[in-house]
Amino acid sequence: MREEWNMKSGKRSGKKRPEVDREVFEEVEGIYAELEGRLAGLERDCRVVTRCCRFQLTGEVPVLTLGEALVAARGVRASGRRELKPHPEGACPLLGKEGRCTIYRDRPFGCRTHFCRAAGGVVPRKLVGDLIQRLEALDEKLGGDGSRGLPEAIAAVL
Repeated sequence: MREEWNMKSGKRSGKKRPEVDREVFEEVEGIYAELEGRLAGLERDCRVVTRCCRFQLTGEVPVLTLGEALVAARGVRASGRRELKPHPEGACPLLGKEGRCTIYRDRPFGCRTHFCRAAGGVVPRKLVGDLIQRLEALDEKLGGDGSRGLPEAIAAVL
């Protein structure tokens, strides 16, 4: 059993919840795989300039559902970290010193459908709306409180 987090406050709620089932990870990973298949038909050309990871430049921060946060937190833990520290330049806290995402395999939906103009811009909602709805339904099933900004969402479940 794990102590449950209040997703809004980012603090422990005092309630106990069971360990996250592998099925949760598989469901989120399945949504990500379906997304990748859909993106394969679009003209996109990410050159890994990481502009979309530089929140202070873009003014944009990806939002995550609880399921996405759990998958991302798994990636953070796999990288050897136990907490999410702010990036010194105001960029995504997952951006490594070498300018690469430290959890690329486990990156959230918003990072996969980034808004970078150089890479092709925002993915049209009509292509991904149903996938977003599935992530939101999973969030509700898990007892989440809706999407939250990336740093807060991941920190709350680490």
